Amino acid sequence: MTKQPTKKINFSALKKLFVLLREDYSRLFLAFMTVIVTTSLSLLAPYIFGRAIDRFVSVGDYKGVFLSAGILVVAYAITFGFQYAQMNLVGGVGLRVLFRLRNAIFIKLQVLPIAFFNRQKAGDLISRINNDTDKLNSFFSETLVRFIGGVFMIIGSGIFILAIQPKLGLATLVPALIILLVTRGLSSWVKTRNLASLQTTGALSGEVQESLDNFKVIAAFHRRDYFVSRFVEMNKANFTASVQTGLANGVFSPLYDALSAMAALIVITYGIYLISHDQFTIGLLLSFLLYVERFYMPLRQLATLWSSFQQALAGWERVSMILENSEELPIISDNRTVVSDPAVLEFRHVHFRYSNGKEVLHDAHFSLQAGKTYALVGPTGGGKTTTASLMARLFDPVEGHILLQGKDIRSYSLEERTQRIGFILQEPFLFHGTILENLFFGNTEYAGKDEGILRAVLHDHGFDGLLSRFERGGVLTLTAAATNLSLGQKQLIAFMRAVLRRPDILILDEATANIDTVTEKLLQEIVDKLPSTSTKVIIAHRLNTIQNADEIFFVNGAEITAAGSFENALDLLMHGKRQS
Repeated sequence: MTKQPTKKINFSALKKLFVLLREDYSRLFLAFMTVIVTTSLSLLAPYIFGRAIDRFVSVGDYKGVFLSAGILVVAYAITFGFQYAQMNLVGGVGLRVLFRLRNAIFIKLQVLPIAFFNRQKAGDLISRINNDTDKLNSFFSETLVRFIGGVFMIIGSGIFILAIQPKLGLATLVPALIILLVTRGLSSWVKTRNLASLQTTGALSGEVQESLDNFKVIAAFHRRDYFVSRFVEMNKANFTASVQTGLANGVFSPLYDALSAMAALIVITYGIYLISHDQFTIGLLLSFLLYVERFYMPLRQLATLWSSFQQALAGWERVSMILENSEELPIISDNRTVVSDPAVLEFRHVHFRYSNGKEVLHDAHFSLQAGKTYALVGPTGGGKTTTASLMARLFDPVEGHILLQGKDIRSYSLEERTQRIGFILQEPFLFHGTILENLFFGNTEYAGKDEGILRAVLHDHGFDGLLSRFERGGVLTLTAAATNLSLGQKQLIAFMRAVLRRPDILILDEATANIDTVTEKLLQEIVDKLPSTSTKVIIAHRLNTIQNADEIFFVNGAEITAAGSFENALDLLMHGKRQS
């Protein structure tokens, strides 16, 4: 199950986040050293300034004044140099983390089960990869070091404030205690608002992606108004969430400004009182004011940094949901020997349901023999594609077992399973590259072979004539989504690619539904080139496609029954069971 974001910080997930910094630990350590140096020099400046007023300015010792000024100039020059080094050290950390994190997410997406993608919109996943990870980039490249530097400055200034005049120091720190309590009380609310903003941004991306993917259908049915209204609704929700997030993130800054002004007022009022009673000096008062500024100025900056930290946490929760998901369907151990008897695939009392859904298959029990052709027929939504997906192990049954050549299908590795089972969909997917590269994509038998050998393989299979149907033959480079090919041409490539793998089982899920009869005949000729031992499973609504099947199964109402003859299957389709 997908883990839902919670309001509490997931420290185990946060720990995994910092693992991404492993390669940059040395740079961050040096950056923190520069923070300590610059903070220390900055803390010495007010003391030198106040001491110069009391010891040199008050008595007209200009030599001492110039000496103090020279020391300050040197200190500020050193500070400038270390700050420049710090920027160079941490400037690339965020980008490197972003690079590694996006790689980790994308690689993780490749091993997640199909069920995960049934629960997620592609646009939202894209938003997590792009937008949410960018929040983390900002945190590591800007916020982290500044945040730690601010903490060091606050601690150092607090020590000087209490050391110079303890009573005045305690009075000055009262507003800081109020800031601490308010920040702690509001942090959960601020993080929730940031998480809501990221979620609506993801939903908006999902809506845009869905509209663009289906634009032809939208235009054909003239339903632009419907998708425009949905986008406006999503955009409004995102706008509202963004405004609320802005208000939440902006609540700290004016509060910190007011309380820091209150602290300065306390210092001036109480300090003048102490001076009038000869318990304080003007120089120390000015030094004290500078330390108060150095104490509360980082607090004001931390208001912004804290908001950035909350945004990073919210983004990390959405990203870690992907990284912590269960990976590809697990491989189990099965010591049974692979058999070569006719039962190439067997369902044994298989039950299946989608998450939080009704049962799609109930106690399915049947077997497929090697070299035969089977057809799955039934009404739309009856469970045909689900049955085929279970055969290819895109899902696992909730009960029962599926055996591939006598062994539990879950015991086969992903590579071995995909080599043994071919799956051709109604809408084939082709990769960017040449037709030749697409024909042998993922075929380990021909990996690394040169073009001459690959063309010889195609010649042996009798595919030369089919390649001549394409512009420039096998060297034609396909555009994104293969838009320079017709659907029929895409299916020709998909069919040839499947046959070249010589699978034990080839599943055709409505693979000829949207093409003409001439192309369908060509596709059938390609399928006929499969080894005689290959088993074919056909899902089709065209009756001529299933007419020559050796056996027909009727799938409906969560049950799979042998239909017997073609005429009986036709009768079941026309007058069979209603969907339960």
